[in-house]
Amino acid sequence: MGKGDKRSRKGKIWKGSYGVSRKRKKSQGAFVPKVKKAAPKKAAAEETAVAAEVKPKKAPAKKAAPKKKAEPKKSEE
Repeated sequence: MGKGDKRSRKGKIWKGSYGVSRKRKKSQGAFVPKVKKAAPKKAAAEETAVAAEVKPKKAPAKKAAPKKKAEPKKSEE
């Protein structure tokens, strides 16, 4: 298995081909800068802040107490 073998990695490098034994590197797409969104208006931000303050918080749910095992009856003999 050397340079003349098309199926080996070394042979594909020598031949300059690609395949199962020699994968190509995935190329990255073109660089696209992120578009910045416009800042929200101050009035809208204040409304959401007021609405958040008005909502009462719920208490966490209570877990059920573990059941006690019944003790065996004692005989009075």
